[in-house]
Amino acid sequence: MDELQEAAVRFASESALWLLVLVPVLAGFLRWGFIRLRRRRRAFADPVLWERLNRPAGSGRRLGAAVCLTASVGLLALVPARPQWGYHWEDLRKRGIDLVVAVDTSRSMLADDIKPDRLERTRRELEDLLAFARGDRIGLVVFSGQAFTLCPLTHDYGAVRMFVNDIRVGSVPRGGTDIAAAVDRSLELLGEEQGESDKAVLLISDGESLEGDWEAAAARARERGVKIFTIGIGTPEGAPIRLKTPVGEEYLKDRQGNIVVSRLDETVLERLALETGGAYHRATPTGLEIERIYRDGIAGMNRGETASRRKRVYEHRYQIPLALALGLLAASLALGEAGGAPFFSGRGREEEGE
Repeated sequence: MDELQEAAVRFASESALWLLVLVPVLAGFLRWGFIRLRRRRRAFADPVLWERLNRPAGSGRRLGAAVCLTASVGLLALVPARPQWGYHWEDLRKRGIDLVVAVDTSRSMLADDIKPDRLERTRRELEDLLAFARGDRIGLVVFSGQAFTLCPLTHDYGAVRMFVNDIRVGSVPRGGTDIAAAVDRSLELLGEEQGESDKAVLLISDGESLEGDWEAAAARARERGVKIFTIGIGTPEGAPIRLKTPVGEEYLKDRQGNIVVSRLDETVLERLALETGGAYHRATPTGLEIERIYRDGIAGMNRGETASRRKRVYEHRYQIPLALALGLLAASLALGEAGGAPFFSGRGREEEGE
């Protein structure tokens, strides 16, 4: 059962406890019925004469039936709350791969040829990835002219999501785009040891590799059996780079004063994926490329044990209050029949002429 299912079951169990409100409501209704019955008796006959003529056991049975019914409702309200006591230990093992996501944070990622802009589109791609991941350890690397580890390999997708939301242009002090540095930092994060699970890198960039030897980095990844999947963010037509300044927004210009237009360069991204056995996809507004990469590439990789722990599992005991509730309900019906007309109807034997 995943975290979402566990949360849903926990919410349903806690909500079920509100059913216990029915117990005082039912008790109040039954008390009102007894008071109404007593008033009708007084209108029908003198109290002393009534006690002589009526069987004294009838009132006691009706009271017993009311108590049994109220207790039965209370026990039934406990059943969906999943009462638990006693426990046993279970070994929980997670199976998956080690995956490092490398994100380009150079200024060209501010171009808005992919709406709302390339970096925001990247964040949404990573949100989709976290929704698909099951048992995988995920790490996060950011790069421009250098590469830095933003989040180590972890199963805590909530922590990864927090770091994803914190990715900004300028996260790496040195400008430029060094895809080779991103690959080498990802390989360092994955480690040298060869475990039973496969390892992969997902690199998201506009492909403008301005420095570093990406071919040598690809060869190092291939030697270690690490597949690199790439996503190209942007369009071949490109768009100007919008920068925020203290006086407003302006477009990035070169030294000659011309507006810089950043275009998607797919050549490096395609070859990087091809030479390491991965796959390349261009980003689309629908974001289906993440699903394709995970379904057709990552999901088919060798998934080893990435974590193991023992969990205390409590025993469910809902059968006990359910059995008691059914027994009390049967007793309530039996006592009600033995005591005459139903105790909550307000109709006694006096209305039948007895």
